[in-house]
Amino acid sequence: MLKVWGRRNSLNVQKVLWLIGELDLPHEHIPAGGAFGKLDTPEYLKVNPHGRIPLIEDEGHGVWESHAILRYLAARYGKDRFWSDDAFERSNYERWMDWSETTLQPAFLNDVFWAFYRTPEAERDWSIINRGIEQSAKHLQLLDRWLDGKEYMLGESLSLADITTGAILFRYYNIEIERPSLPNVEAWYERLKGRPAYREHVMVPFNDLYGKR
Repeated sequence: MLKVWGRRNSLNVQKVLWLIGELDLPHEHIPAGGAFGKLDTPEYLKVNPHGRIPLIEDEGHGVWESHAILRYLAARYGKDRFWSDDAFERSNYERWMDWSETTLQPAFLNDVFWAFYRTPEAERDWSIINRGIEQSAKHLQLLDRWLDGKEYMLGESLSLADITTGAILFRYYNIEIERPSLPNVEAWYERLKGRPAYREHVMVPFNDLYGKR
């Protein structure tokens, strides 16, 4: 059986579990990382030398790095729905996957969620936090324009672009920061919240992370 290692309140683990939920794949979840530990054991490091989460094991193969895992699962189990053998068609969602990982996620996850939510109040650097809030808004305003007239990021169907980017929204809309009006993003977010796999695997309380680096 497919095994998934990681904390359920880890954003990158949530991306993987969300796709697994959409594909309805039988799997075993193994809590790891944070208070669960297990990442520095010889057995774990043999499969993932970086000692990080998420990690999946599938028929004797270990795959690490969340977006690599998504590509693997989509190619193996989600052809015609989440994967294309056509290089240009793949680039449609892979561009947004890379954008979410290299542009949106650093601005929000690093400079807002970590610097604000996960940092004790006395240690917060508001120059970093305000920069992150401003940059996150800028990136999401771009996305809002892109989503105009679309049900999902690439049209009428959920794709890997939605999973990598949409997983961030639950945190973005549930911490106390200023946010611009983003009608298309907000409508898209409502559609995501209507998906059972999103509710189960992404809408996970994270208040236990408050003030904890």
